[in-house]
Amino acid sequence: MAGMTRPPLNRRLAEFGTTIFAEMSALAARTGAINLGQGFPDTDGPEEVREAAVRALREGRGNQYPPGPGVPELRTAIADHQRERYGLEYDPDAEVLVTTGATEAIAASLLALVEPGDEVIALEPYYDSYAACVAMAGGTRVPVTLRPHEGAYVLDLDELRAAVTDRTRLILLNTPHNPTGTVLTRAELTAVAELAVERDLLVVTDEVYEHLVFDGAEHVPLASLPGMRERTVTLSSAGKTFSFTGWKVGWVTASPELISAVRAAKQFLTYVSSGPFQYAVAEALRLPAAYFDGLRADLAAKRDLLSEGLAQAGFEVYRPSGTYFVTTDIRPLGATDGFAFCRSLPERAGVVAIPNAVFYDHREAGAPFVRFAFCKRKGVIEAAIERLSVLRKR
Repeated sequence: MAGMTRPPLNRRLAEFGTTIFAEMSALAARTGAINLGQGFPDTDGPEEVREAAVRALREGRGNQYPPGPGVPELRTAIADHQRERYGLEYDPDAEVLVTTGATEAIAASLLALVEPGDEVIALEPYYDSYAACVAMAGGTRVPVTLRPHEGAYVLDLDELRAAVTDRTRLILLNTPHNPTGTVLTRAELTAVAELAVERDLLVVTDEVYEHLVFDGAEHVPLASLPGMRERTVTLSSAGKTFSFTGWKVGWVTASPELISAVRAAKQFLTYVSSGPFQYAVAEALRLPAAYFDGLRADLAAKRDLLSEGLAQAGFEVYRPSGTYFVTTDIRPLGATDGFAFCRSLPERAGVVAIPNAVFYDHREAGAPFVRFAFCKRKGVIEAAIERLSVLRKR
């Protein structure tokens, strides 16, 4: 802009432009391609949950500002969920905080707990908001890279230990892991816990895909392991589990001291949001086990359908143990640049995907990998597979 001596954007955010999700979704709309890029379902969640939101609206519950920490009904339901699922006891009044989705929970946690100069370890590739939130907090991100090995992505625990320095403040952990679909094992998480205790670290755990685990994989909350209850900030949300991503209802569970810190930052972000939806999510968390079992079975079948179709099209496929994403290697198709591949794919095959390199600091480590989402209707996935089959023929 004329006359300005400094760029308008804060230097901490200068490296972050329009997200890859916005770019690829716009490309899908422009070309009419099937969007298997951004991770949102193309059908709504349970009808009884939607009706619970309508009922709350009509009854005037949540139409004005809800309480800052979240409505009591939802905080109680979250605490009950953590106890019944994982044996974790949380006081709904002092140890539960409702947020505007998990994205705000991540931002509030990092803004609250990280000071300029602190180092934050994150498992690379990572959800893109992690890097932006560390930057906004003035921290330094330290990536530890998950690498493909024998058909899955694995964590090198020695590399994780070596990444910890005297400046490390916390580890930002995501399991089940987006975008790789890795579910960290109890043994791996025990090693993380032991490291955190030994080096007196906090851990922020993003567990939004906690109910989306397959093939007998077990989701183990880090907070349930010895020594971690008082040093873990656990994040989750309703969007992935109940397929209402637009409602933006997330939550944090932690000790009173950590919740107080996160709330201090959160109150100056949105303060409150999603009033009527909070009542609906409280009911959703009390759905019977059959709902969660059915969700997993449905997504596992779609994972298998898409994975097989991608393999037939010529991709090397890393079959995920969790989430609703499949990571692929494009080198068998003669390509090495995921950005160029994904930008050309809508014209070549009428499908949109996401280049994994955007989730890396070490861009070269993610260059040949591309992510597809399978949280779509079966017919949409089948149509995408048919379109992608042209890649094999070339």
